[in-house]
Amino acid sequence: MIVFNDVYKRFGAKEVLNGFSLEVRDGETMVIIGHSGSGKSVALKHVVGLLNPDAGDVQVDGAVVHDLDRDGLTALRSGIGFVFQFAALFDSMTVRENLELGLKRQRLDPRVIEERVHESLALVDLEGAEDKLPAELSGGMRKRVGLARAIALRPQYLLYDEPTTGLDPVTSAVINQLMVRTREKLGVTGIVVTHDMTSAYAVGDRIAMLYRGQVRQVGTVDQIRRTHDPIVRQFIEGRPEAATDLQTAPPGVER
Repeated sequence: MIVFNDVYKRFGAKEVLNGFSLEVRDGETMVIIGHSGSGKSVALKHVVGLLNPDAGDVQVDGAVVHDLDRDGLTALRSGIGFVFQFAALFDSMTVRENLELGLKRQRLDPRVIEERVHESLALVDLEGAEDKLPAELSGGMRKRVGLARAIALRPQYLLYDEPTTGLDPVTSAVINQLMVRTREKLGVTGIVVTHDMTSAYAVGDRIAMLYRGQVRQVGTVDQIRRTHDPIVRQFIEGRPEAATDLQTAPPGVER
């Protein structure tokens, strides 16, 4: 279980998280939505200790992330797969070498590494791409390699940072299907940060909207679809209502 407890984070004068609290249950995929710059990716980076809170804490299986020493943080990260927004592949390495890198750090047997690479690429429908360089792949294929690299580590948790950004609708749908397949086959707990509502509805068990540094509303896909909260409604429908009207609206009651 991943729990954000009253997390605050600011960068200079900009307050990004302002008492952010959210519980991600074991086995579910939690989707965090919100406007650009609302702090979605900032929240995600706290889970793996890339950022530390100014106040509050993030707990993973009861361990407070920012209290862990180097060894503890390394152990934590070994159980978390992070799928970056732009895949973050090493351009000078082949697909195989990109996947092998984390596995070799775990000192796994070469035969196990080979099996993991093959199985992970098969799971994202990229068999036969082992010897290609990232420059030879489309944007969607690079995203799939990034997912394969994450699941090759057999993580307990998967974190996705804007997995469908920059992709056409068909490729986005493929990525969504792969995310659902990964959850079903590996039983991982996931957090997906996105502003793509089609993706949010397709992959999420629950959806939380981050607004002004706090959770504005959290609920099932159906609850979010039917919300009466004007700010959540405006976001999910993509309506450019006047900000002054929305800012004075009370929070939604579907929690």
